[in-house]
Amino acid sequence: MKSAKSPVTALLALLALLVGLLALGTAPAHAEPPGARATGLHISDGRLLEGNGNDFVMRGVNHAHTWYPGETQSLADIKAFGANTVRVVLSNGHRWTRNSAEDVAAVVADCKANRLICVLEVHDTTGYGEEAAAATLDSAADYWIGLKDVLAGQENYVIVNIGNEPWGNTNPAGWTAPTVAAVQKLRSAGFEHTIMVDAPNWGQDWQGVMRANARTVYDADPTGNLIFSIHMYSVFDTAQEITDYLNAFVTARLPILIGEFGGPPDQYGDPDEDTMMAAAEQLDLGYLAWSWSGNTDPILDLAIDFDPGRLSSWGQRIFNGPNGIVQTSKEATIFGGTGADTQAPTAPGTPTASSVTATSATLTWPAATDNVAVTAYDVIRVQGMSDLPVAASSTNTVTLTGLTPDTTYTFAVHARDAAGNRSARSATVSVTTDEAAGVGCSVGYRAVHEWTGGFQGEIVIRNTGTTPLTGWSLAFTFADGQTVTNMWGGTATQNAGTVTVSPASYTSTIPAAGSVTVGFTGSKGATNTAPTSFRLNGAVCASA
Repeated sequence: MKSAKSPVTALLALLALLVGLLALGTAPAHAEPPGARATGLHISDGRLLEGNGNDFVMRGVNHAHTWYPGETQSLADIKAFGANTVRVVLSNGHRWTRNSAEDVAAVVADCKANRLICVLEVHDTTGYGEEAAAATLDSAADYWIGLKDVLAGQENYVIVNIGNEPWGNTNPAGWTAPTVAAVQKLRSAGFEHTIMVDAPNWGQDWQGVMRANARTVYDADPTGNLIFSIHMYSVFDTAQEITDYLNAFVTARLPILIGEFGGPPDQYGDPDEDTMMAAAEQLDLGYLAWSWSGNTDPILDLAIDFDPGRLSSWGQRIFNGPNGIVQTSKEATIFGGTGADTQAPTAPGTPTASSVTATSATLTWPAATDNVAVTAYDVIRVQGMSDLPVAASSTNTVTLTGLTPDTTYTFAVHARDAAGNRSARSATVSVTTDEAAGVGCSVGYRAVHEWTGGFQGEIVIRNTGTTPLTGWSLAFTFADGQTVTNMWGGTATQNAGTVTVSPASYTSTIPAAGSVTVGFTGSKGATNTAPTSFRLNGAVCASA
């Protein structure tokens, strides 16, 4: 469901950066004006604070509610992976089916029940000026005013994101005046919520309009409770572009977050999600990954088919990777009573293994306890001095797939509560997978397309035996530091150069004399040597 982003030249991006830096300058922070009331989430000295003054850093994801209103379990699933915020896609009826007041009230209640801060956005404004079907910011403001009775009193829990990516690449300078007008219209209607505004250029501001006019827009809000949202996709493919943009706002003491971002490469380039997440953590800025599930192109789905048990490689990166949600998210203190919950759960009991096969095993452990509630468990593989994330579960059992036959693994478990506190590690359990059944196979591998820093690959797995293969696992090794960033037809787990692929539901069985195809995108350096050896369920496959 993500709109395509247009490519830009390095020269234009550099010029926009220089202009924006000069425009932002280092002006003193916009102090809260006399009479401004911190009724809930609010901005002070360039920071997003809760009503009690505690700093709040958003760590969460986007959820396409307006297109998938029946996926009511999604917020609970998102929370189970440690998120403290969810950005919810809504429609004012201009382009998609209007979300009613009753529906929005239910969404807010669902956010609160799952202890999530709720960012609500109107998606119909996407690409205005370039997208003929897009709505105006003024119409989005009218939609919010129509919801005032629903949103009044929710200032501790709800941020109003007026309109998603409310200007395309056509005359993006036209973004500023409608943005100011929409903010002031909401304030005149009595809204006291923190307001979020998205950038033009389909959210990526590659021409620097939001950066150059941020002070003007911020000063136009009589309450000072306004935060800017930059969307980072393929325009932000170098560390310097990312850090320069974010630091420009921080230096000017203007509040900002990464309201959407992607990591898998697209036809325009390869976003540098590692720097986005690292910079956000270093600067204590929020980030909200796009998106939980349901994208027209599933390359950006964090969970496959809305199934929390089937995180994509993109989902694993966001939740369990360095500077990810599991490591960095802290629940809003509004959900913890008079103060923040700082007490970690007890360590879970020792796991036991059952239903061990050549490629899978089920782990079960005695539950941990917590002063509030245990919300999730993180399963890790203990390998030397390293703890490698393997899976997350909202219950005290999980089935691990994609294991290598005839291999000994050591697993342990951490418990996690809603505030992000993590327990000590449980005792470990060793699991040795079964030997692989005899198989006959051949594998064809090719790089379909390559670009600077990335490539698209294809793997054709053929069953040369006489019986079907079900629940297979394919293993191979990259020699040049390549990394799988997204995969379809299977799910990849990677440890250094070694990649293990488990099947998707529709590729889980390879018929006798039949084949399945797995595609993926990956990152690479200067060389991209193809793997030379493949093992299917532990058996060496011939090259096809």
